[in-house]
Amino acid sequence: MSRGRIRKALSGFYYVDMDGRTVTCRARGKFRQEGRSPLVGDWVEVKETGEGEGMVWEIEPRRNAFDRPAAANVDQLVVVASQAVPVTDPFLIDRVSAIAALKDCGVVVCVNKCDLAPGDELAEIYRSAGFPAVCTSAETGEGVGELTELLRGKLSVFTGNSGVGKSSLLNAIQPGFSLQVAEISQRLGRGKHTTRHVELYRLDCGGEVIDTPGFGSFDAQDLNLELKERLPESFLEFRPYLDQCRFVGCSHTKEKGCAVLRAVKAGEIPRSRHDSYVRLYNELKELRAWSAPRR
Repeated sequence: MSRGRIRKALSGFYYVDMDGRTVTCRARGKFRQEGRSPLVGDWVEVKETGEGEGMVWEIEPRRNAFDRPAAANVDQLVVVASQAVPVTDPFLIDRVSAIAALKDCGVVVCVNKCDLAPGDELAEIYRSAGFPAVCTSAETGEGVGELTELLRGKLSVFTGNSGVGKSSLLNAIQPGFSLQVAEISQRLGRGKHTTRHVELYRLDCGGEVIDTPGFGSFDAQDLNLELKERLPESFLEFRPYLDQCRFVGCSHTKEKGCAVLRAVKAGEIPRSRHDSYVRLYNELKELRAWSAPRR
């Protein structure tokens, strides 16, 4: 039995990196019976069955797992935003960062297209909330070096609404990256929007990135009971105030004696962040155990 990491998943095959050697694997039937599947980013035990072939025998415990992209052990989500067209709604960033917090996954906020519209004000909101935030321009190279340093030694997934420049940024960080992905899509013989394989790429800076041709955005639609129960703590800058509210079970939306609301009024918590919290709270408050998505 040998240990390796899944770098690509495609059509029921898993391509496992074993110290620089790729072994093409199927998964044991027991995983399907247990309702789970190996994911890109998983560390696995492989039973080799032939030259360059094997079976994924065991999946090591994960740090986290995401449904879309189907990936595991992600260190950070890089949320790419823009103040130029298309202008990013901060709620998108806040929704993603709340879910990431529950999965022990870091968040980097990247405000791109700063050659077209300044991003410092938006970036500062997230710096004050405790997130690494950088302003970039894939066109001029502004901030690309700083972003590259944030990727070093980490497994990252880029996300953001369409048009914010995710592919351009990756190409600025690693020249030829977008071309490499396009060539792979062509070899698979599938259209741009139907390719559903997930792949982990090494960057020259020493980081790794998971890219998913055809759907670049992280799927944050799956709001669940865990997020409902832990929503206040998923907003990092709320945490110092959560035990200071007058009433136990404070929702931090409108109660008298709420320390979070007091901090918002004092400018210690950005109002836009609290607005996003209230919006998420209202989306989640009607969720019941019987209506929650099954895992």
